[in-house]
Amino acid sequence: MDMPLDQIEFETMLLGRYMHLLTYRGSGRLDRSAYILLSRIQAEGPLSISQLSDAFGLDTSTLNRQTAAMLRAGVVERIPDPEGGIARKFAITAEGKRRLDSDRAENVNGLSHVLADWTPEEAAQLAHCLGRLNRDIERLDGRPWPRD
Repeated sequence: MDMPLDQIEFETMLLGRYMHLLTYRGSGRLDRSAYILLSRIQAEGPLSISQLSDAFGLDTSTLNRQTAAMLRAGVVERIPDPEGGIARKFAITAEGKRRLDSDRAENVNGLSHVLADWTPEEAAQLAHCLGRLNRDIERLDGRPWPRD
């Protein structure tokens, strides 16, 4: 049986577009890069620029710009390495956690409206399939995202 790869590509392209609309970063919301970086720091704990570079495959100049903006916004702080290493690490601040939690709650609320007519089983199946897709991408990329 042939896989519907063209259809999957098309639907994931649209999903990227629609998720952008659903999670609109309006006034007071974190920008996309801050949301993703804070999510990773929240999941793993304090991380250095080098660790962020390894986790995301981004160059240090890009991460320096992104983390500088996050420092200015007060959503992260630089701390000494808790494990005694030389590199300073970025830790999420109370304000960063508050904003990340608020944005995530708004995103979940938006999804609840989209999925209002779905059964819990259908929503669970979508969550399972999306998780599998992401884990397979991460396996091929070599950069797994920490999960509970």
